[in-house]
Amino acid sequence: MTTMTDLYEARLAAGTIRADDAQRAILPEFERIREELAKPVKKGFFRRSAPEAPKGLYLWGGVGRGKSMMMDLFVESLDVPVRRVHFHAFMQEIHAGLHAARAQNVQDALAPVAAKVIAEVRCLAFDEMQITDITDAMIVGRLFEALMKGGVAIVTTSNRVPDDLYKNGLNRQLFLPFIALLKEKMAVVEMASPTDYRQNRLAGEKVWFAPSNEASRAAIQSIWEDMTGKGPASPLHITVKGRRVDIPAYRNGVARAAFHDLCGQPLGPGDYLAIADAVKVLILEDIPRLSRSNFNEAKRFVTMIDALYEAKVRLIASAKAEPEMLYVEGEGVFEFERTASRLREMQDANWGA
Repeated sequence: MTTMTDLYEARLAAGTIRADDAQRAILPEFERIREELAKPVKKGFFRRSAPEAPKGLYLWGGVGRGKSMMMDLFVESLDVPVRRVHFHAFMQEIHAGLHAARAQNVQDALAPVAAKVIAEVRCLAFDEMQITDITDAMIVGRLFEALMKGGVAIVTTSNRVPDDLYKNGLNRQLFLPFIALLKEKMAVVEMASPTDYRQNRLAGEKVWFAPSNEASRAAIQSIWEDMTGKGPASPLHITVKGRRVDIPAYRNGVARAAFHDLCGQPLGPGDYLAIADAVKVLILEDIPRLSRSNFNEAKRFVTMIDALYEAKVRLIASAKAEPEMLYVEGEGVFEFERTASRLREMQDANWGA
């Protein structure tokens, strides 16, 4: 049986990762869960009894510290049914299941939804746990409690300590028992590496590609594969005040979309703030020239860049022109100078550090 420690050491020997004391320090926590899950499931006389869920792991820390990479190794080391999924995507599936159960007049809609998950996996590996939507906040406590009771081990990464989840959210006092549950049922561990590998990966690299052509698309594809580990991406759905904002591709904190996906849709400041809160790197492709002919799209672009700038989100983009030449005629040219300045600043190697 290959352990996670074996996999980590093999990656070191191959030179695909660098030795990091903070990463090594959390290996025992992952190994503890892996060993518990590897134990045979006890069977009752008449039926298979629910296995006891191992104490989970809530791994938090700054962006780019290798949390997702460690999660990949953990999932690879398991010999039980496991699902690796972004937390937002998982919660969207849960809400869809609840809607279907309610349509069938199920009294406790959460029960069959949780039962389905329990029947399918022994371990859930969540990437990027954060809770910004009240509909998630109101059900996640009961959901986690049911999953754990059903024997599902839960491992999650987050950029926030548990006490900061759903911070300043509506009716947050109703959410506090969930934070207490996390602290009781999961080991809360900080990955305090001094190295931001994601930032280092881009240090000195070009992040604005103009003009947008075959060469720029190839360069961005290379960056995407490097930053996401060439693993499968999935759409990211963010719920903002009951509306859904869709990002076509997401993996390991990196989102990828075309200009039209985010600026050609009727999105507002709240939507862009939610996007900036949900992602750490945004790859935005095919930014057109802006003018009076696409004034609404230009306004949304300005609003989005402001949100990304304030949240220190790393931007990688392809565009028809350099920032200063994107918007050269029509209403809004003067105001766009500030956006162009921000876009130029966001290209700095130390941006977001």
